[in-house]
Amino acid sequence: MYKLTVTSEEIEKLPLGAFKGQIHVISSPGFEYLRALSYLKSQTVIGFDTETRPVFSPTAKHNKVALLQLSGPDHAYLFRLNQMGLRRRLCSILSNPAILKIGAASHDDVCGLQKRASFVEAGFVDLQKIAWQWGIRDKSVKKLAANILGVKISKTQQLSNWEADELSESQQLYAATDAWVCREMYLKLLKTEKHPLSEEEKLPPEQRPKPVEAAPAPEAEPTQNRKRRRHKRKKNDKTVSEERS
Repeated sequence: MYKLTVTSEEIEKLPLGAFKGQIHVISSPGFEYLRALSYLKSQTVIGFDTETRPVFSPTAKHNKVALLQLSGPDHAYLFRLNQMGLRRRLCSILSNPAILKIGAASHDDVCGLQKRASFVEAGFVDLQKIAWQWGIRDKSVKKLAANILGVKISKTQQLSNWEADELSESQQLYAATDAWVCREMYLKLLKTEKHPLSEEEKLPPEQRPKPVEAAPAPEAEPTQNRKRRRHKRKKNDKTVSEERS
């Protein structure tokens, strides 16, 4: 059974998780590109993610998706879309419902890809939308990985330049890991019993309705006062009885 959420302190104590298979950077169509497509089409579940060169000014124009990551259990492919575009054969994988593509915040990634090429998405699974079925409220890949797999995922390359002429080894490992870990988390969840969150548990603590406080119990009347009231009632009853006589 997973935790509702994990803290940053708990994550820091975990071992580092990273993709240990082969990483392939694809910058143009050709033999390596076709071999990547062949491998990905042979899979039924692949990890999915994208990277975009960040902008650091609120007035700057947002960049297009620069990198598409698709990963199986032992091979991760990094397609440099800023150099080769989003090609038709690659779109066919994104439109194939028989190949599950597991990611986090997948809708935003797909929308970004559709700005490069038109395709109808199919077979996408968003971990952020299904984790609640296993009693998890976390949404970020880092917290999900800690909760589900018990590993810490490095995010040091997240804001690096994804349109650089050459991707560094650190960038490649980061990008491959982000796609691969989504696949691993999904497969682990499928093997785990579900414990769905209630509608209230899905909400962050600050948005949950406050419990209705019970009215305080009346204070007990002092014993001396009760005795005086009983004595007064007896006296009144005696007076009424005498008057009736």
